[in-house]
Amino acid sequence: MVIVGAAVRAFLVPFLIWYAGSRVLGPYLHGQNAHAGPFALVAGFLPGLVHGSAVFWAVALGPAVLLLADPAVRRPVAALPSSGDD
Repeated sequence: MVIVGAAVRAFLVPFLIWYAGSRVLGPYLHGQNAHAGPFALVAGFLPGLVHGSAVFWAVALGPAVLLLADPAVRRPVAALPSSGDD
């Protein structure tokens, strides 16, 4: 199950980055190709993972880290006394 989740992140996150970036920043340029699509981004992303680049792994594992950190941050914050409690 963990391997399936990692594979989904390795393919889904670059597509989401491409989509958001193309809407906000404009078209993705890959070398001389002014109309490179999401597959060009993935074609550059996967070799970065294979070579062990920390930046590419941070992008791939970022969503999982955020999901795991969410409860670890929420519980202690929720346990803090609020200023309205008297």
